[in-house]
Parts: sequence; structure tokens; C-alpha cells
Amino acid sequence: MKKLVVLTGAGISAESGIRTFRDMGGLWEEYDVMEVASPEAWHRNPELVQKFYNERRKQLYQVKPNMGHAALAKAETYFAVHIITQNVDDLHERAGSTNVLHLHGELKKVRSSVDPNLIYTLDGWELKMGDKCEKGSQLRPHIVWFGEEVPEIPAAADIVAQADIFAVIGTSLNVYPAAGLVSYAPKNIPVFLIDPNEVSVPSGRNITVIKEPASTGVSKMLSLLGLTI
Repeated sequence: MKKLVVLTGAGISAESGIRTFRDMGGLWEEYDVMEVASPEAWHRNPELVQKFYNERRKQLYQVKPNMGHAALAKAETYFAVHIITQNVDDLHERAGSTNVLHLHGELKKVRSSVDPNLIYTLDGWELKMGDKCEKGSQLRPHIVWFGEEVPEIPAAADIVAQADIFAVIGTSLNVYPAAGLVSYAPKNIPVFLIDPNEVSVPSGRNITVIKEPASTGVSKMLSLLGLTI
């Protein structure tokens, strides 16, 4: 069974109603990123950071996976599908995908603010000040903030390096180090880029561009691979 490795970004979740950060009308127009998504913000005003992520979490409970998520889940019948996502939602999992690596953390999880290895699944959408881990420290969102390392990058690079087919869906390829994962894909494999917007693609690659949203673009990619889903 061939290995289909998929890198997904905000675009695939936006179709489910998840607000993106960088697009027109996105969250960064409403919030200063350094005030809600950085270690400095957490130390300076943890209440504001909690409020921001509680709002994101509450919204997540109100949306559902879309046809793009569903098609990737169904593709597991025909391919060994490995999804590497920049998204912190659980829409891939809820659609049925079984191999999902979250580069930037998970919104429904929280962790100790003193021991990053103490990770918990949050019951409900609200994390409160005073909610503590077993070591007595305040719990924080299990999110990779600006200025923090992305610990899953080496594992993601290993997965991409083993791909027989590589797809990039709903991401601008402007956010590093995630955008650099394309360079780990074997040189001779087919690469698909699915996005309704213009995306700068690496040169010297066998890239098929499907200028459509994920809800239709994923099925079109699978059709080009000989599947009808």
C-alpha cells in the first residue's frame, strides 16, 4: 500500500467555519499575536491568553469536519495515509483519520506550565485560572506559541521522507518550519497542491496544482490517483 503523506493548513478547517489567523478578517486583525500567542503574553497576562483559547475551543465544539476531511479519511482504504497538520483542531480525527500528527499542538489538550510532558485532555471547552497539574502549576493551552520550538518537526520530516505521494492542502507555505517539510519529500514522487489561492510552489518538482478548496480538491486529487470517493 502506497504512503500518501498530507500536509494540511488553515484552509481545510476554514471550510468548516474555523476562523483563520492570517486571512482577511482573520484573528490577527482582532488580536495582537504577541498578546495572546507567545510565552511573554502568558507571563504578562495569562487571563487574556486563556480567554482567547477558550473562545477558539468553544467554537471548535460548534463545527464539523467537511468533505475534504472526510475524503482524506476514506482514502485510508486505499493508501497508508499520514496527515501532518498545522491546525490545532481535531477535525481530521473526527472525520475518521487515524494517523494525524499535530505540529502546533492540540486545542482540546492542556499541559503543565512547568513540565511540558504532563499533557491532559480537557473536559469541555473552558480552561480556568486555578486549574492546575499534579505538580501544582497552572495548566496552559497545549499549543506551540510564537517563539517556541516545534518539537514534532523531526518526526514530520521522517514521515515526509518516506512518502510515495505528497499533498499540500490549504496552506500558504509561508509558515516555517512547517513549510520546509516539502523539501524532505523524495524528488521523483508526485506532489499535489490544493488551494483556491495563489501559492508559491518549489521549482524542480513534479507538482500538480488543484486551484480549489479542500472540499472539492481532495476528491479531484484522489480521482487523478485512480480513486472515486
